[in-house]
Amino acid sequence: MGDINVSKSGHVATVEINRPPNNFLDMDLIGELASTFEALDNDVQCRAIVLCSAGKHFCAGANLGQRLANEAAGKSEVPGKHLYHEANRLIRTKKPFIAAVQGAAIGAGCGLALAADFRVGCSDARFSANFTRQGYHPGFGMTRTLPRVVGIQKATWLFYTGERIDGEEAMKIGLVDRLVALDKVRETAHEMAEEIARSAPLAVVATRATLRRELELEFAAATEREFFEQAWLRATDDYKEGVKAMNERRLPNFKAN
Repeated sequence: MGDINVSKSGHVATVEINRPPNNFLDMDLIGELASTFEALDNDVQCRAIVLCSAGKHFCAGANLGQRLANEAAGKSEVPGKHLYHEANRLIRTKKPFIAAVQGAAIGAGCGLALAADFRVGCSDARFSANFTRQGYHPGFGMTRTLPRVVGIQKATWLFYTGERIDGEEAMKIGLVDRLVALDKVRETAHEMAEEIARSAPLAVVATRATLRRELELEFAAATEREFFEQAWLRATDDYKEGVKAMNERRLPNFKAN
């Protein structure tokens, strides 16, 4: 598929995002990922998936600078095809997957990593839910997935401050499940996927469905609420200032309007 590379080794599929170096996500990319994962659900030879990215970063989030330019030019989202619809398709897929995270997993990119069953990181990895630093509301279902992984108190701090944490801190708080050298990230993720693939595939899928049933429902409710809050915030001056400041690598000057 366009920005997705797929390869298979034994019972493990590797799905690689190919938009280096930042691997910015948008509706098209998440839709491609959802379709790829749905196809792998129907592949009886695939029992587990490694999600990784080409280039320097796992995913630096949405290209908000481009989005702001599009909005200024009067270009709007495609009706009925909002990114969160595609994200919900991805969450509802059946096979376990492991995110191999190098470099940045920022904003919605961090949300994508959190959609996985497990995450492998390295010291150079960087994680941030930096939405409020952009005058924006957290998205990609992270108001559900981040507290689920790291606990409500830590998640609240990360949301309020937009703090960026490295791989070691991510390991301490449970955001990543394995911390390895950069050149071992994909290898370790593949080893974990192979370990899962040794179990009975029907039993794994059934167990995963039970464990993630509430997550699917709560993710849908979370993205609906997130979209509502993001819609009005996108019209504020603070949002425009937040995105502009981030692009210019400076502190924003928010004025609550």
